[in-house]
Amino acid sequence: MEKQLPLSFDNTAIAFEAKTDKALSKANFLFSNIGKPWLVKLGATFTPIAFKLGLPIKGIIKSTIFSQFCGGETLEEAAHTALQLGNYHVGVALDYGVEAMEGEENYDKAVPEFIRAIQYAASRPDIPFIAIKITGFARFGLLEKMHSKAVLSAEEQQEFDRVRQRVHAIAEAAAKNNVGILVDAEESWIQQPVDDLTDEMMALFNKKKVIIFNTFQLYRHDRLEFLKISLDKAVKAGYLLGAKLVRGAYMEKENKRAAEMGYPTPIQPSKAATDKDYNEAVTYCLDNLDKLGLFIGTHNEDSCMLAARLLHEKGLPHNHEHISFSQLLGMSDNITFNLAHAGYNVSKYLPYGPVKDVMPYLIRRAQENTSIAGQMGRELALIRKEMKRRGM
Repeated sequence: MEKQLPLSFDNTAIAFEAKTDKALSKANFLFSNIGKPWLVKLGATFTPIAFKLGLPIKGIIKSTIFSQFCGGETLEEAAHTALQLGNYHVGVALDYGVEAMEGEENYDKAVPEFIRAIQYAASRPDIPFIAIKITGFARFGLLEKMHSKAVLSAEEQQEFDRVRQRVHAIAEAAAKNNVGILVDAEESWIQQPVDDLTDEMMALFNKKKVIIFNTFQLYRHDRLEFLKISLDKAVKAGYLLGAKLVRGAYMEKENKRAAEMGYPTPIQPSKAATDKDYNEAVTYCLDNLDKLGLFIGTHNEDSCMLAARLLHEKGLPHNHEHISFSQLLGMSDNITFNLAHAGYNVSKYLPYGPVKDVMPYLIRRAQENTSIAGQMGRELALIRKEMKRRGM
């Protein structure tokens, strides 16, 4: 009889082993309040105004929501957080959490910041990945025009050539330093040029090892098929596919735009349909692990358990170099730490940047959390279970 998979996401002693009693109490307070939509709404409205007025709120934010979901204000602070996580065999995907500033000068300035992060990551065994967004190096309107297949003017073509050069410089530095690059997905109406550019970088730098990963948002009903097309393309062109699987982040925005502009929404008809495609994508990737690198970015326990079980059933090592799991810092520690404890490759998405600049990211996190059915209840139940276990 086959040995039972020794993995449980209910073990709170392992889930919160990195948290002191004080940190656990703080998480309990935070998640109790994030669970209140009215409070999140108030914070989302009040915080940007408070910063504009110069009110002294930075300290409050830094010691609460920022310290829960962000690795620090600087690369050095983020590295300190990475070091602490590394003690528990949890890696880090560094994510410069500042929302992209428009303008050629800003796009150019972002490149050395990412190359510095790559070089830093290369010197550390606990930072295997860096996350990037193409909109951090390219004008949204340009990508939108390219997505619609409109003909670019000579000036726009030059503008896109500069985008390609920026992304190439980052990808080249990553390949040289053996650091993975996770290219974020964007809105569906600018996604095509992002996919094309990412494919181009994979073809250049994923010859022997998976360095560049494209992101597949499975809450879109066409992405499972697109994943298969992408692998087919990679095999034919002789490179390895990097596949980061997520459910998705722009659902309300996507549905609203589709309704306003009168086209069919790209979003799945139901959560069940998303879950089905996500788990099918996981299974498909694990069946093709010799041809691709898989990055499972999810807070869904069933999807993580499915991947762990399939690895186990195939007799593949838990820490197979072509598979990695990831959750956001400050969330789903029950998944992250139990996977790490059982010997799987797992990392935390670690956003960093100045408090004021990371605020849009934090507000989005809080809003997402209130809208994910049961997410807050699950986090709180686990925290309180551990507090009880500790006799707090």
